[in-house]
Amino acid sequence: MGDTPEGSSRASWDEYFMNIARVIATRATCARKHVGAVIVRDRTILSTGYNGSIRGTPHCDDAGHMMEDGHCVRTIHAEINAVIQAAKNGTSIDGGAIYVTASPCWNCFKAIANAGIRRVVFGEFYRDDRIFQVAETLGIELVDLSGRG
Repeated sequence: MGDTPEGSSRASWDEYFMNIARVIATRATCARKHVGAVIVRDRTILSTGYNGSIRGTPHCDDAGHMMEDGHCVRTIHAEINAVIQAAKNGTSIDGGAIYVTASPCWNCFKAIANAGIRRVVFGEFYRDDRIFQVAETLGIELVDLSGRG
């Protein structure tokens, strides 16, 4: 899915959708980490999300962070917001792929897996190695675009 001809200046599909996820991340409302996500199937965008507060409540950037165990818990993560947006709009994401600027935390990964996402493409590794073993067990493809290894 992510390949382009050698020497081409045209973005691969993976680069294209990750670039969109990066733009989506600019809407995030928690300055501790801006994350964006886009859910795709058949090269068509189904849903997007960014990390932000519960709809109708103050944003971290305005009201301050709600810290618990070193993490801000005021926000809903980008991946969950993308899954919620799809559900709210009646869009099936089963069999799709999610592009996210940072690898999913454990809770987001569990939701992604149960939503039927078959491919997770991330721009940087963020915090939770458990996703690798479980993804392999479930047959979920993980793609690291960070170039870290």
